Amino acid sequence: MQIQTLKVETRKPHGTREAARLRNTGRIPGIIYGHNQTPETIAVDRHQIEGFLSHGAHLANVEMDGRTQACLLKDVQYDHLGSTPIHVDFARIDLNERVVVKVPIELRGHAKGLNEGGAISQQLIDLEVECLPLNIPTSIRVNIAHVGLNDTVHVRDIELPAGVICKLDPDAIVVICREVTEHLEVPTAPVEEGAAAEPEVIAKGKIEKEGEAEAAGAEKAEKKEKK
Repeated sequence: MQIQTLKVETRKPHGTREAARLRNTGRIPGIIYGHNQTPETIAVDRHQIEGFLSHGAHLANVEMDGRTQACLLKDVQYDHLGSTPIHVDFARIDLNERVVVKVPIELRGHAKGLNEGGAISQQLIDLEVECLPLNIPTSIRVNIAHVGLNDTVHVRDIELPAGVICKLDPDAIVVICREVTEHLEVPTAPVEEGAAAEPEVIAKGKIEKEGEAEAAGAEKAEKKEKK
């Protein structure tokens, strides 16, 4: 596994205004911590981080002040639109120590249940796994071609790469194929001349609620007039 190198700069924390100024220059603030060492505040090029994230990477060789240290991406904060990273957290690691990370689930195949009137519902989008840093998978692929109508795929059904252990409940549901039910309108019977028409089922609840609201409003107005 090739580890990407991220070149960062040290920075002194000066609060929100300094962080905003940093972002205006195309860099974002971050922090490196862990392994019983003093936390270090850093600045990293935004495009460099975006490229790192686009590959689904977790592990990086962080180069700073002429030294390089293996780090695990622990957290990314995004702007209010959820598209641009504005802060990153890295944790120092030992490549010989196991780590716990979240890895996205990638569904593969065309479920046979789709041809039986079903729809696929994905209950989990990622798995929390434990492994050595160099064994962290980019994604966990789950083949759903065999999933039929009302079938369920649990965590225990997923085949994981060698050396990777899932930390979630084995009975947790990953994918389920549910039957698609359509809402059908109930046809109304012919209405005799002069008789009050019964509203359609879909609108009936709405009409009853409107009637209750009107009655409540009338009662309120009547009490107000009596006062």
